[in-house]
Amino acid sequence: MKNLFKYSCVLLISGLSLHVSAQIKKKESRNLFSAGYAAAFIGGLYDAFYPYTQLKQHGDFGLGAPDKLDGEIIMLNGRLYQTRSTGKTTPISDTANTAYAIVCFFHATETFRPSGPMNKEALFHYLDSVLANKNGLYAIHIRGDYSYVKTRAFPPVQKPYAPLATMLDKQHFFEFHSVTGDLVGYRLPAFMEGEHIKGYHFHFLSDDKTGGGHIIDLLTSNITIEVETLNSYTLDLPQTPDFNNYDFKTDRREEIKSVENGIKK
Repeated sequence: MKNLFKYSCVLLISGLSLHVSAQIKKKESRNLFSAGYAAAFIGGLYDAFYPYTQLKQHGDFGLGAPDKLDGEIIMLNGRLYQTRSTGKTTPISDTANTAYAIVCFFHATETFRPSGPMNKEALFHYLDSVLANKNGLYAIHIRGDYSYVKTRAFPPVQKPYAPLATMLDKQHFFEFHSVTGDLVGYRLPAFMEGEHIKGYHFHFLSDDKTGGGHIIDLLTSNITIEVETLNSYTLDLPQTPDFNNYDFKTDRREEIKSVENGIKK
């Protein structure tokens, strides 16, 4: 009888431990992970430092930039794709590294199906109306049909690197009409500006996985919006001489805005 009681206690404690571990894991899975520091990347730190194999340990959904600014990256359902300045989009080898990326494990907690077409400005206004917490961290997946999508990608660069805002004349634009695909992105609050890009940031991937890039403009047709609210974020910073000597005194807020919209000011 004594042994039976002892055995029951062990089972109870084990069950509680598993429950607590599952809850902790669930909580941790709502974390935004960043490889790199956004303002430093936009300021010219384009050398890749973080392996894609490690990035996948922190998320299956996100966006970023490849080595030496060679296009744009999107991660969807755990798979990585790169859109180059030629417009060609291809899967990425896990043996490569990224210069900057943000990812999370995406599990939608809310779904919205807006009616009627929306351009980018109207879409962001709609999202603002349903994402009530202005200081919330939101991962956003938008899938469906688009009447029009305009994206961009930068060509690879060589040292000495210039800040991204001074190279907007080098960006290449791509246009898609009557296309089906996915937008992967985030809306991050103002208090995260610097280490991240505040506001909305989206990359696009066409259904056939041959087109993509950083979103410049769009017109929706029939879309479904999935959202997850994240509750923490972590950064892995480059352990490189360039990062160690980077001048963080320069205010790059206006540069970030220019780069995000693809418009030189």
